Amino acid sequence: MTVLATPQPTISASETGTETVPLLEVENLSTEFATHAGTLRAVDGVSMSMTAGEVLGIVGESGSGKSVTALSILGLIRAPGRVSGGSIRFQNHGELLTKSASEMRKIRGDMISMIFQEPMTSLNPVFRVGWQIAEALRLHRNMSKAEATERAAELLERVGIASPRKRVSEFPHQLSGGMRQRVMIAMAMACAPKLLLADEPTTALDVTVQAQILDLMVQLKEEDGAAVMLITHDLGVIAEMAQKVAVMYAGVVMEEADVGELFDEPLHPYTQGLLNSIPRGHSRGSALKAIPGIVPNLLHLPTGCRFRDRCPAAHAPCGKAEPPLQRMPDSARKVRCWLHHPEPPK
Repeated sequence: MTVLATPQPTISASETGTETVPLLEVENLSTEFATHAGTLRAVDGVSMSMTAGEVLGIVGESGSGKSVTALSILGLIRAPGRVSGGSIRFQNHGELLTKSASEMRKIRGDMISMIFQEPMTSLNPVFRVGWQIAEALRLHRNMSKAEATERAAELLERVGIASPRKRVSEFPHQLSGGMRQRVMIAMAMACAPKLLLADEPTTALDVTVQAQILDLMVQLKEEDGAAVMLITHDLGVIAEMAQKVAVMYAGVVMEEADVGELFDEPLHPYTQGLLNSIPRGHSRGSALKAIPGIVPNLLHLPTGCRFRDRCPAAHAPCGKAEPPLQRMPDSARKVRCWLHHPEPPK
């Protein structure tokens, strides 16, 4: 059962007197896949930004486009998929979408790393875990085989794996699920990246190991100063770790806000539905609340708002046109809903 933690307080740039410079800027990103039934747009005009040391939570049901967004940033979309539009700018490296494959290989694993969702399928089963960690060090840090292996053992010790010099010689199938996840984190943090993309880093782990992994990520983030894009279904994890939250649905961002604002007063009916579906201690014995229906087929989206067919607050304007992502007055938060738009269609 998910326990909803108290959202962490956020400190704005104006409160600290410092100007925040974006580490990552994603603007109007679109990623599509060619299928026999037509072109499926998994990410459709997504925009977001991150600053150094920030944790941005990305939430939404399966099929919302969360993982495809992260893979697009890393340049890992392969045929029949392609990034069809938009911009991804990263720190001093400029536009990532115009870089060649060799240029992206220099950034990927060094400046930007990713913790993939399932370590058993993400780790290569025929290579020892030490070799897989050392590969990035040899590529990006020009270490010798012996130096990289020794550093791999140090990284395994850093992420809390006992007998690290023994474990570097073992294969993924010889490790438990929690240990494999720690290996993935060690691989991702090997070169001290500026941006870490974490795709469901605690999936299929028991509650105790989940807490250990999250504590480890916080510790490594604070030590290395990395920004973290945290993709998860678990809103309790978001409340505990993130400063900003983007709620995705059917390939678009439905709401974006500071974590405190989002949990205190969710504006979009979809965000409200996600929060209402979380089990709470005081509701023990009562039926769980669920959002009716399922995420729509991206090849056959409803007219107007994509959430219209499942929305309890749907009204006439919702079927006329898709609402834009609207910035709220006197606030940095944004919402894609005609209920909060000053000029809904007539």
